[in-house]
Amino acid sequence: MKIKSTEFVTSAVNKKQFPIVQYPEIAFAGKSNVGKSSLINSLLNRKNLVKTSSTPGKTRMINFFSVNEIFFLVDLPGYGFAKVSRSMQVQWKQLVESYLSDRSSLRGVILIIDIRHGPTLQDLQLQEWLQSYRIPVLVVANKIDKLKKSQVAKHLQQIQVKMNLPELPISHSSTKKIGRTEIWQVLQSWLC
Repeated sequence: MKIKSTEFVTSAVNKKQFPIVQYPEIAFAGKSNVGKSSLINSLLNRKNLVKTSSTPGKTRMINFFSVNEIFFLVDLPGYGFAKVSRSMQVQWKQLVESYLSDRSSLRGVILIIDIRHGPTLQDLQLQEWLQSYRIPVLVVANKIDKLKKSQVAKHLQQIQVKMNLPELPISHSSTKKIGRTEIWQVLQSWLC
């Protein structure tokens, strides 16, 4: 896909703050520090459109980014970060669930897994929840540059088995620019 324009639109802490414009939307979900923001920057070929941090739990709101003024990429808060209060974790969970269950413009969710650690229980629960709502899911195994090349295939197969996927997840590295074309092919099919 040719990216002509990208811009940050808004951050939302409740449903009332979601954009009214009904562009198709693709959301990015995963545990804290799995690389959601870096993946969005990588796909958009931008370095700092989406703020990234090495500190888990930095994305605390749902962030909407306009692409070519025809669709949104949506960065969801990460889950599984223990250093925020229990009430904050519950608040994030409710915000994300209300977005995922009620957003009619949502076309699919990119579920990002750290290839080094495989899917967590929360990843598996989110996958099951999305499937129960019939929301298309693409599993992306991120940070493949952190493994030796000889380890990648084994880890991809483990994720495939644990998540009961019909095929291997797409492998991705923001630093090495691996996997972008394959991810865009799926996104374009969702946006048609």
